[in-house]
Amino acid sequence: MRIFFQCERARPLNLFYLIVLWSLLSFCLSGYGWDATVVRSTPRLHGESSDDAHKPFPPSVQALAVTQTGVLYAGSFGMGMFRSEDKGLTWQPINDGLTDHFLLCLAVDEQDRVYAGTVRGNVFRTTSDGRQWEEIREGLKRVDVKSFFIHPAGVFAGTGRGVYQWVESKKSWHLVAKELDQLLVASLAMIEGKILLAATAGKGLFRYDVSSVTASKWERDRSELIDPKERLHHRFLRVVATDQRNHIFLGTQDGGIFRSIDQGTTWHTISRTLPNDSIRSIVLHDSDLYVGTGRGIYKLDKAARRWIAMNTGLTDMAIQTMIVSSQGVLYVGTSAGAFRSDDGGMQWVNISKGLGTHTTRSGPY
Repeated sequence: MRIFFQCERARPLNLFYLIVLWSLLSFCLSGYGWDATVVRSTPRLHGESSDDAHKPFPPSVQALAVTQTGVLYAGSFGMGMFRSEDKGLTWQPINDGLTDHFLLCLAVDEQDRVYAGTVRGNVFRTTSDGRQWEEIREGLKRVDVKSFFIHPAGVFAGTGRGVYQWVESKKSWHLVAKELDQLLVASLAMIEGKILLAATAGKGLFRYDVSSVTASKWERDRSELIDPKERLHHRFLRVVATDQRNHIFLGTQDGGIFRSIDQGTTWHTISRTLPNDSIRSIVLHDSDLYVGTGRGIYKLDKAARRWIAMNTGLTDMAIQTMIVSSQGVLYVGTSAGAFRSDDGGMQWVNISKGLGTHTTRSGPY
């Protein structure tokens, strides 16, 4: 079928029609988060007005760590590191020696030294005063550093090219076997005090015996993570966590949470009633299990076998990280700032003041 358009000789538009056309155009564009002078680079959030779209907001907090003495560190995506001695009431930027301000992970060792992993493959460690950084990247490839695990045998780092171990005597990182050299290791944990667990993006879970005196290698967990309802296989992992009973918890990219009570022989999903399957963080505190998702925080009610929303006070639901201090204080980093809960997640307080501001949303998730 052919379509023909017949064009008449153009007629000049008077001022009235021009005003009408401009009004219609402005109205249509405003529905998509545009205005006449500014084009916003990110989509408008649910419930956000066009006026809110251009207001400054806190940076994405990708990593949090707290020392035994209660000093809190927040790693942002683009604005560097911040330090608080009063549980987030006030913050001080501490970027002296930190040459990469895009932070992905933090960890604290027994000496209260903080380790920071960045997008550009650098690892930094706080000096004795906790207010400056030293770079410790010798031996690392220039790929993102996604996770840490602190162990008496040394510090382990999960990167975009496998797992590395820091050897203090040699002041360098060394690849832990070569089987994961081409894999992104998103999270690390341990069972039995010697079996290191590596959660990978695409190949599932691997384990490595750090106590072996002979040459060891990574062993892939052969058990399948299968959603019994949808019959889908989940191999893209974001989080691995363990408890004192050596139970293993795996948070997937889009398949919820799986648990093993037999050290990985069998797996069962525990997230059928969880509203969101994008797992960003798992925190085990006393007998409670908390998960941070792409749409808020939830706590498992074991008796009722259901998840309870713990989001009162949160102004941003895109959780990026969650930790608990030795005093039982919960901290959460989101795509727009950080929050604290002193009552087990029942109520959250915004502790973002002092973290700086952005005008466009950014982050790796």
